[in-house]
Amino acid sequence: MRHRMVSFLNILIFLLIAGLLAASAVMAAPAPAGDHLAISGLVTNPMGKGLKEVEVEVLVNGQPVKPTGKEAEIATGKPGGFVADFILPAGTLPAAKVEVKAGKPSWKPVLATPVKVVEAGMDAQGNKLFQAAQNLTLNRTITPGFWIASLILLLVYVVISLELMHRTLVSFLGAALIIFITYTLGTWDKSFYIISFDDAIGAIDLNVIFLLMGMMLFVGVMKKTGMFQFLAFKAYALAKGNVFVLSLILQVITAVVSAFLDNVTTMLLVLPVTIEIAVTLKINPLVLLIPEVFASNVGGTATLIGDPPNILIGSYAGLTFGQFVRNLTLVCTVCLAVSSFFFLWWHKRDYYLKAEVKDIPRTIAYLKEEYQITDKKLMIQSLMLLGFTILLFALHGFLHMPVSIAALVGSLLLVAISGEDIVELLEKEVEWPTLVFFIGLFMVIAGAEETGLIQIIANFVKDVSRGNLTAAIIIVLWVSAIASAFIDNIPFTATMLPIIAFLNQTIPGAESGVLWWSLSLGACLGGNGTMIGASANVVTVGLADKAGYHISFLEYMKACWWPMMITVTICMVYLLIAY
Repeated sequence: MRHRMVSFLNILIFLLIAGLLAASAVMAAPAPAGDHLAISGLVTNPMGKGLKEVEVEVLVNGQPVKPTGKEAEIATGKPGGFVADFILPAGTLPAAKVEVKAGKPSWKPVLATPVKVVEAGMDAQGNKLFQAAQNLTLNRTITPGFWIASLILLLVYVVISLELMHRTLVSFLGAALIIFITYTLGTWDKSFYIISFDDAIGAIDLNVIFLLMGMMLFVGVMKKTGMFQFLAFKAYALAKGNVFVLSLILQVITAVVSAFLDNVTTMLLVLPVTIEIAVTLKINPLVLLIPEVFASNVGGTATLIGDPPNILIGSYAGLTFGQFVRNLTLVCTVCLAVSSFFFLWWHKRDYYLKAEVKDIPRTIAYLKEEYQITDKKLMIQSLMLLGFTILLFALHGFLHMPVSIAALVGSLLLVAISGEDIVELLEKEVEWPTLVFFIGLFMVIAGAEETGLIQIIANFVKDVSRGNLTAAIIIVLWVSAIASAFIDNIPFTATMLPIIAFLNQTIPGAESGVLWWSLSLGACLGGNGTMIGASANVVTVGLADKAGYHISFLEYMKACWWPMMITVTICMVYLLIAY
């Protein structure tokens, strides 16, 4: 019995070993030879820019074939390229007809395009290797998604301009609707597809978001020093009771501060002090505030960080702090001088006849007591780190450091050194509604760009200018200025960014960057034309109204429209001469 059991086990072991040897022999045997087709290509728009997420299909003798590997389909990557391998039955190539198709929502599909196949030897597995390359160009087409994205963008503009809803709610609701439609109607019918969630998130310019956040933290700490109120008192003391000189000094101070802090924040800081000085002089604070807010927009135009449109332009185009200073400071200085003297003339009756300048020494003593530096140590720390941050901005072109990193490092170091409560600063000083507004706006603009609206506008501007740089400079400058007077210049600038980028590639001579400066000067200075043209205007008028000093839309426009037109004209002459 035991002998039989041993024999049975030996037979079982033998069969197991034989099976393993047979299996290994099968595995080691070469796979049946076939034809290995390696195909690659680039899918671009008419301007030669690569298109990502384009679905590519390969047909052999009219039948679609699947690529080897795990990919169920071929799609282009971020640069617009695609690569795929196919194993076909031996002898299929080179006689077979090989074709490529491509398609993407909002673009006309490329129908079956013949591809030339070339034999290239053998691959590592013993298959005959064939190679093919085919570049494709897609053109825009109008789809329901285009009309939906365009309508949402238009509604966002209208609702923001008419202040029917808070602009943060409007922009974020618009972004949510675009993505919602993509994944509902767009799933059912590709013609309703607008933009994917990943692309919408990718459209958010975090460089802008973090730069604004960093500067908000800076201001949150600095305003605790009493420095801004002290500057206003010094302006009154220097003027020695002369209201004309006082107004001029306040405008200059506001413009200079706005060049390094955003103009909205600057107005928030100088407005309370200006009102108190005006009440002391028995004049309407608006005759000082309107020239100040105009000056804040002019001063903010001179630098990368002074005005939100410039922040958007600089981040999108990769322009440095130094480039803004070199190209815009001179013309902004001229515009500030002209607009300042215009307002001195415009308000001469208020300054000369209505102002009650009495007991100047007593008033100066009162203001000196009221507006002192409350924390000298913190002020020194703030100014040192602000200077360090501005130095990093100036070295942006050399370091290639995003300006947002400079702003965050400087502001967070200030918070750490000063011992301020970061949680309190984030809760009270960071304007989260503004940051969320930008996030939503970036998504809405991306939806319009993805469906082709921006391309249509860019083509229109190009056709109107007929490819002439001089005409393009004038059109971009004046369209930006007039539009920004009636539409908040932030969403307008965001919409124009890809348009200017397109024009830079198509108009000879535009590579100098002059159209970026045309957009900056038009959007920033054009926003001075009405009370809704720039955020600083809206904030100033709102707070003044809350303090009991109301001004109507037409009254504001009457005071600011012509100096806006004059400054934009100065900019046009400057751009045409300098470039």
